[in-house]
Amino acid sequence: WALALYISVLAVLYILLAMGLHQPTNVLETAVGSSAVAVILMYWLWRRGTKPAHSNLDSLGAALSSEQAKSDIILNTIEDGVMLIDNQNVIRVFNPAASIITGWPSDEAVGLDYTLVFKLIDDKNTPYDEGQDPFKKAFEQKKSIRDNQASLVARTKKNIAVTISVSPLLSGDQTSVIGAVGVFRDVSQERGQEKRSADFVSTASHEMRTPVAAIEGYLALALNDRVTTIDSKARDYLEKAHESTQHLGKLFQDLLTTTRAEDGRLSNHPSVVEMGAFVEKMVEDLRFSAQKKGLSMEYVMGTHAAGEHVIDASSPSSGSTKVIKPLYYVNVDPERLREVVTNLFDNAVKYTESGSVSIGLTGDSGVVQLSIRDTGAGIPAEDIPHLFQKFYRVDSSATRTIGGTGLGLFICRKIVELYNGRIWVESKPGEGSTFFINLPRLDSQQASQLQAAAKATSGLVTSLPTSLPTTSAT
Repeated sequence: WALALYISVLAVLYILLAMGLHQPTNVLETAVGSSAVAVILMYWLWRRGTKPAHSNLDSLGAALSSEQAKSDIILNTIEDGVMLIDNQNVIRVFNPAASIITGWPSDEAVGLDYTLVFKLIDDKNTPYDEGQDPFKKAFEQKKSIRDNQASLVARTKKNIAVTISVSPLLSGDQTSVIGAVGVFRDVSQERGQEKRSADFVSTASHEMRTPVAAIEGYLALALNDRVTTIDSKARDYLEKAHESTQHLGKLFQDLLTTTRAEDGRLSNHPSVVEMGAFVEKMVEDLRFSAQKKGLSMEYVMGTHAAGEHVIDASSPSSGSTKVIKPLYYVNVDPERLREVVTNLFDNAVKYTESGSVSIGLTGDSGVVQLSIRDTGAGIPAEDIPHLFQKFYRVDSSATRTIGGTGLGLFICRKIVELYNGRIWVESKPGEGSTFFINLPRLDSQQASQLQAAAKATSGLVTSLPTSLPTTSAT
């Protein structure tokens, strides 16, 4: 541009000279002046086109002007690994953090099947199968999947503890999954610290439980009239000491159970359980504690809408009815489930001053639902999301006067999750609370197959209940 302008000026001067409109003595001066102007203009244009190296805001603005540049900046700077795969399981995006965590360079990982690069194992070093793979689950279920317990086998064969969240990418019509994005993080340090803390709590709880049990035993002997003779004042002191040691023993036991539940060492022996008979037996065992506090207790089995009431065929003219109980089979450890129900029921009784506590059982073709309902004070809405966290207790006048470790509901959640179940609560202050437990339901054929497999493995004879009609399993 400047050169063209310079030539144009010279051409104009030449024309003026030819036409006699300019003196020849001034041509040199004019040419020199024009050259100076041209040089200044060239320098100005050059400076205008050059960005100062120190102008960070201008550079950033230019970089962010492109959507691709924005994505590259984010992917290249975050510490979380990001991997994008298509519906053929081929890696399309593999950011630098993913390379650092897995040990695979991006240029080598992109284009490979993700199962060759991203190998997950459980806490027993067993490779994930398709049912555990978070990417497979995201494709099948069309929803985000999160796994906080996995470990990744890096290219160097080193096991790295990771948390991973996989989100499916749906097609425009939302009918199919065209890809998935996995975001994962190295949590080896955090998980190692948690394990050390859990080991300390487990060891301390186990060691302290023995002397506490001995103290409790001696206090029980001291309170036994057949063993000792004490006055009323001393008895009062001993009773308070006995209650305190029982509470301390319960705390140590809960701490031990909590650490075992967190690191997968919780004893678990699942078997086929028919929930109808199981809950009926528990209701009879628990009824006394409710009656002792003056509370009524109810057991509700299913609903009329489920078709459980039919005309008695043996006496059609009488119009009498009988109840056909559906068979609700689940595969759980009955002792663990008993622990959950007892904990929820005891809480309902403790926090209900008057009214009733009811246990309900219902279900559909895929789920068995157990509920424990009370007419107590209820739970504030802001406390409900935290209720199943470790050591969390609702801060109210009722909880301050009633002892507790804050671990019971956390343990209940861990046990229910062992069986792929779900536990939650619905409550309003002043209207009581209802705790729900959903467990996967087995049909009669599945229950029979599991029992046959257990019989073949252990040699123990176990049979389905014969007192309940098998024709109404659905």
